[in-house]
Amino acid sequence: MDSGAIRRRLALGAAVLAASAGLALAVPGSAQAATAGSCAGRQVRTLPFSTGIVHVYKRDGYVCAVTVARNPGAKRVMSLSVQARGNRPVVDKGTFRQLAGPVTVHAGNRCVWVKGSVGRDSVSSGWILC
Repeated sequence: MDSGAIRRRLALGAAVLAASAGLALAVPGSAQAATAGSCAGRQVRTLPFSTGIVHVYKRDGYVCAVTVARNPGAKRVMSLSVQARGNRPVVDKGTFRQLAGPVTVHAGNRCVWVKGSVGRDSVSSGWILC
């Protein structure tokens, strides 16, 4: 092999390595979104109801929540809404097996209103974290 071919192969190897490192950094965040503990910060509230639980987390002025079904498996309508006072709610609604969310909003020092539902039952927090 001549030196030009070696340089090209080294350049290609470096490019592949850089791309794989970028994917390795991006994928854990995506994979983490599929777990119940996918919100960053400390858990500040748990809102239980008959068909599920809403977990609320807070970190650096951001509030994150996730709705988890008590009996995952069959797909059913689930929703999650997080609203910082003075802003519109951010909603994740659809047909899911295990969880809706996570939904994150910037609340700063404002109150938030969290709603979650699994099937026909739901929970609503009222204004919290004021």
